[in-house]
Amino acid sequence: MANHLAMAAILEQGDEVLIERPAYGLLLDAALYLEAEVKRFERSEESGYAVDPAEIRRAVTAKTRLIVITNLHNPSSALTPVAVLREVGDIARSVGAYVLVDEVYLDAVYENTPRSAFHLGPEFLITNSLTKVYGLSGLRSGWILAQPELARRMLSLNNLYGATPAHPTELLSVAAFERLDAIRERARRVVETDRKALRDFLAQNRELCAPPSVCGTTSFVRLLAGDTDGFLAGLRANHETSAVPGSFFERPDHFRVGMGVNSEMFAEGLRRVGLALRQAG
Repeated sequence: MANHLAMAAILEQGDEVLIERPAYGLLLDAALYLEAEVKRFERSEESGYAVDPAEIRRAVTAKTRLIVITNLHNPSSALTPVAVLREVGDIARSVGAYVLVDEVYLDAVYENTPRSAFHLGPEFLITNSLTKVYGLSGLRSGWILAQPELARRMLSLNNLYGATPAHPTELLSVAAFERLDAIRERARRVVETDRKALRDFLAQNRELCAPPSVCGTTSFVRLLAGDTDGFLAGLRANHETSAVPGSFFERPDHFRVGMGVNSEMFAEGLRRVGLALRQAG
């Protein structure tokens, strides 16, 4: 909803929006729902899904109204450095566009956590929530950082969509904000254990590959041979284990692995993926 509100406050029908690829599917859906003209820039697997400002510069036009990036990248967890974001901001400013950065995974950079890109200039607006890094998705607590004029537009839109939020979840969200460091530290221990388990698993199972994961709670894994959708269907039917299909991110030969909930459960999930790989092979 935060991403939808941010886009709806900026885009009119036919406006051009430039979105990364691979992209979180709902970012595309929101832009298409608003009848924007969607253009793309590539984040290649070979580069570890890094943002290349040259790709953005080639794709941007005088009609571009918004550039959309996830940081950390969803689904790969690639971090976009501040210097790169600043260059993207310069490109946006040159054509009078905004930069929307979805930072819902950014606090899973546990060492030297970058400041929000909101501090880089007035062309940046930021979405975030308690759902991912903090594991509090049931509270449905999110926020948008934007300049006052845009913020007022989003508030007006939100008054249409959610005029009466559930007060108990608001109170629980306030309580969570008072303990964010402790909640984050607990999640960190789980994520770092899971990341090591995934790294070891990928080293032992050459049917799969993924860029090295050094931060974040997700990894974008490629099945080197075979039908990935069929593999995931068998994994779910025969081993009661699920991963997010890569088709949700426009990469049908991939799937997204999520970390950070329960390390014992995660290790068991990897074991079952290994069983499914052997059965498929």
